[in-house]
Amino acid sequence: MVIVFGSINLDLIFSLPKIPAAGETVLGPSARVEPGGKGANQAVAAARDGAGVLMAGAVGGDALGAGAMALLHDAGVDLDRVVRVDSSTGCAAIAVDPAGNNAISVGSGANLLARAAQVEDAVLGSGTTLVLQMELAAEETAALIGRARALGTRIVLNLAPAAALPEAALRAVDVLVANGTEAAWLAAHLGCAASAEALAGRLCGVAVVLTLGEAGAEIAGPDEAWHEPAVPVEAIDTTAAGDCFVGVMAHRLDRGESLRDAVRRASGAAALCCTRPGSQGSIPLQTETDAFIGLE
Repeated sequence: MVIVFGSINLDLIFSLPKIPAAGETVLGPSARVEPGGKGANQAVAAARDGAGVLMAGAVGGDALGAGAMALLHDAGVDLDRVVRVDSSTGCAAIAVDPAGNNAISVGSGANLLARAAQVEDAVLGSGTTLVLQMELAAEETAALIGRARALGTRIVLNLAPAAALPEAALRAVDVLVANGTEAAWLAAHLGCAASAEALAGRLCGVAVVLTLGEAGAEIAGPDEAWHEPAVPVEAIDTTAAGDCFVGVMAHRLDRGESLRDAVRRASGAAALCCTRPGSQGSIPLQTETDAFIGLE
């Protein structure tokens, strides 16, 4: 079972000729409205790859809440631990340029009212994988890491967006995923180099997965370190690719696969995600990833 404690948003996606600079207005032909949020994206990615997924988070009582959870429902994610609170549903504005690059602004809203207590001890343990990001209150994320560690749960933390957690919480996770910007922030915070090997060494046994877009990924764990090449594709939108990677990798680890095999499959799924427009809706199904990486 994969448990995701994370954000649930509704995304407003604008395809633009370029990403706006400060003070600049850039016109595009249209906009799309789609479910998003790093937590929800990762839950959908794991579920579409075949995992049983439980999601805990929060949405508002406004009109955006149902839309934000539509694809979670469609993917069969258990939403019993998603609460409705007296706040606006999280919302993101995403600008995407013709090369697939993006810039994202987020109004956190209800996400800041999600609480670690929504994930009870009974669902944690050695048979589960807990997935976390940094779009909820950091103290709630740290509290859940502490409880999950004590109960023997496998913990995957996506340090995105980069934000402070106690070093004890960072050392308590099994796998830490960060992109280049987030790794540089964490390295400055910890006083080490921004490589996967340096971060893994500083965190004493945590496996670090450093995602580098078209340059692939650097992975360093207690027993090995390697570079995983990216699957070459013509990217049109990278918005949910990182979340797709995390969700698929977490599912494969939950199945008992090695980190190397989990990263390889996640890289293929994320590459396929980049070839499609949108955020959560661009995440592939298990059969699509199988076909893409040559398993069918």
